[in-house]
Amino acid sequence: MLPRRRNRVSSPPGNCPLSECLSIIGGAWTPNIIWYLSQQPRRFSELKADIPGISAKVLTARLKKLESEGVVLRRVLPTSPPSVEYSLSELGQELKPAIEAIVAVGHRLKDLEQQAG
Repeated sequence: MLPRRRNRVSSPPGNCPLSECLSIIGGAWTPNIIWYLSQQPRRFSELKADIPGISAKVLTARLKKLESEGVVLRRVLPTSPPSVEYSLSELGQELKPAIEAIVAVGHRLKDLEQQAG
C-alpha cells in the first residue's frame, strides 16, 4: 500500500478562490448566460432565444441569482410596455476570460473527438 502524500500547496485563507468562482459560474446554464451577455446587453427574450433548451423559469432564476451576486446588471428600459435589459457588471466582465478559456478548451476537445471518430 502506498503512503498518502501531503499536499504541499498551502491552503488559501478563508474560502478557496476556486470554489468562490465556481459557485458563481458552476450552475447549469450560467456560463451560457455570461457568454451571451459578454457580447452585448440582452433582453430576456433574446437570451431565451440564444440558449435553446433553457426554460423561462430557470433563466429567470439564474438572472436573479447573478444579479444578487453582483455579476449581472438589470436595467428597466423606458419603453411601452417596459422592457428589461441585462448586462454584465464590472465583476461579470472579469469572468469573461474564464468563460472564453472554457470555450477554447471545449473547441479543442470537440476537434480531438472528431479526429478520433
